Amino acid sequence: MVERVLGLLSGTSVDGIDVAVAALRLDGPTVELTPLGHREIPYPANLRADVLAALPPAPVTAEQLTKLDTRVGQAFAEAATAFDADLVCSLGQTLYHWVENGHALGTLQIGEPSWIAECTGLPVVSNLRTRDVAAGGHGAPLASTLDRLWLRDLADSSGRPAVALNIGGIANITVVRPGGEAIAYDTGPGNALLDLAAFRATGRRSDLDGELALRGQIREDLLARLLAEQYYAAPPPKSTGKELFHSRYLDDYTAPPEDLLATLTELTARTIAAECARHGAGTVVASGGGIENPALRRALERNLAGTRLVTSDELGLPASAKEAYLAALLGWLTWHGLPGNVPGATGARGPRLLGSVTPGRLPLAPPPPPSTIVTHLRVATPRPEE
Repeated sequence: MVERVLGLLSGTSVDGIDVAVAALRLDGPTVELTPLGHREIPYPANLRADVLAALPPAPVTAEQLTKLDTRVGQAFAEAATAFDADLVCSLGQTLYHWVENGHALGTLQIGEPSWIAECTGLPVVSNLRTRDVAAGGHGAPLASTLDRLWLRDLADSSGRPAVALNIGGIANITVVRPGGEAIAYDTGPGNALLDLAAFRATGRRSDLDGELALRGQIREDLLARLLAEQYYAAPPPKSTGKELFHSRYLDDYTAPPEDLLATLTELTARTIAAECARHGAGTVVASGGGIENPALRRALERNLAGTRLVTSDELGLPASAKEAYLAALLGWLTWHGLPGNVPGATGARGPRLLGSVTPGRLPLAPPPPPSTIVTHLRVATPRPEE
């Protein structure tokens, strides 16, 4: 049976709501995922401003949190009407990821799913990270679930690890070794510090097309101080977010805007490349908004010399919507009673069924769990009837 699942999320850059719909079906041990369409829907300007104002280190009241949870849920509900589907999965908007001494103790994603269910009439899978955290994991990067299944054949055929790289506000990698073993973790800031520095310099959300960075010079003295951040030396599994790389992080790092952006771009590229090299990557498959930044793309190519760098588009999965398709896959797995985490990637004690299901207009009627173990994912081309 083919099911159409709609995936929703807003990333750590808080640019808007990523929406994608996929047809998913099980073919033996292989999940076939057919991308059917995707879209980025901007947040209303006042809502984006309020979400950003609630991110660490800002204090947030219960009133603010309640209102944001509702307003984000309503925005997600409206975004969910962009495509027809049978099931919705929402990864929500992360406000806080609680990590102490290398251990994740809690995580908060807002965007009340009842608004989505009420608007669409469909069952909604949500709150996917907390079960993994309760099982001793980091609840992230959940991209490892898709990456391990998808890149296994590439790793097996090349005989070298294949690395999936996603550059959003935070950059994360999934290392898939021949045989299917995988490890995943956040490498550090992706666009987070770049966006903050660009906003301070220009008032714009980002360094558009890397213009400032391309005009600047890398300040090696500044870069050395940035690379001394303890997070980079911590062993995986590990995760981070804007509770570390927040608006005050750059207060102690001053330079002309062009030089600061060039240095921060190099920081993102170097920290990513160092981790890819540590695992002996043969191919790096990149996605996320960061890979569209020419300055960052050039820095990555320079630092990944000798390693093949491609985008997920080249392998059939749109780079700008990969995490929304991930959400669709995670929702499908939960609906079918299948674990959605990779313990070796998140650090959880074992495989776990993720998330909670909010009913739609009809009684819940999930199918029985399949008897086969899912080991691969194949990205297919849409057929005419889809």
